Amino acid sequence: MKFYNFKDLSESQREELLMLWNTVYPERLNYDTLIDFDTYLTHLKKVSHLLVLDENKKIRGWYFDFIRDGEKWFAILLDPEIQGMGLGTKMLSLAKEKEVELNGWVIDHNNHKKKNGEMYRSPLNFYLKNGFEVLSNVRLELKNISAVKIVWKK
Repeated sequence: MKFYNFKDLSESQREELLMLWNTVYPERLNYDTLIDFDTYLTHLKKVSHLLVLDENKKIRGWYFDFIRDGEKWFAILLDPEIQGMGLGTKMLSLAKEKEVELNGWVIDHNNHKKKNGEMYRSPLNFYLKNGFEVLSNVRLELKNISAVKIVWKK
């Protein structure tokens, strides 16, 4: 697996990332079309991408960060087949080298199903293990998601 930084994504990369997104996240967060996914991406400010590619150049992981309300926010998606191999921790380490703070929303329960019918497993413990703090009084409560804010500071 190799890591590559990108400022802009090609259409084929966005198509692969849409498939990864719809595989990893709960079905209620899935995007139906590339146009819908692109709309989400175009609303991100000062975004940068770190892709994990396998030997066949297939995207297996994605870290991206962006600015929201004056703070640095991020998200990580890893193909379930490569979770537990240390790649998520490596992506966070690379981000921590260049940032002083990272903010994210994390679904902190296992109540949602993924597109394949499996239950979504909260990654909260992964982030705690990687030095993030849970701000339990700061929550995102929308019709399709309930999440808690996490933050890491240098």
